[in-house]
Amino acid sequence: MLGLLRRKSPLWLGLDVLSVLAFVVIGRAAHSKGEALAGIASTAWPFLAGLGGGWLAARAWRRPTALYRAGLPALIGAAGLGMVLRVLAGQGTALAFIFVTLGFLALLMLGWRFCYGLFRAVRAVRTITAIKDVLWGARAG
Repeated sequence: MLGLLRRKSPLWLGLDVLSVLAFVVIGRAAHSKGEALAGIASTAWPFLAGLGGGWLAARAWRRPTALYRAGLPALIGAAGLGMVLRVLAGQGTALAFIFVTLGFLALLMLGWRFCYGLFRAVRAVRTITAIKDVLWGARAG
């Protein structure tokens, strides 16, 4: 199973990238900055670079769906390192923006991992129940 997850690492990374891009596009639209590709790229690059740093530091491709081993480092990279890169690039980093960034990215980047883990847990319970029913006979309802 882990081999299959590793082969799908680009898919899981893609979900994190989409999380960052959703944050950027929604944020720019909320502040009437427009959705021009150049503007989106200018706003997104620090967060995407930070996300890449978080993935590399955690070696997230090994267990990309892990909430703590991959999700938290990816979040810290995207939000934390992303803010540092924004400062170095001369972009704004108001305190409220930092909190909104952290909250939004946490909701998306940790949220999809939580939902996936919950889905796998429910599926495992159903599988165990089905095996038990086959082995011991289904209960009469």
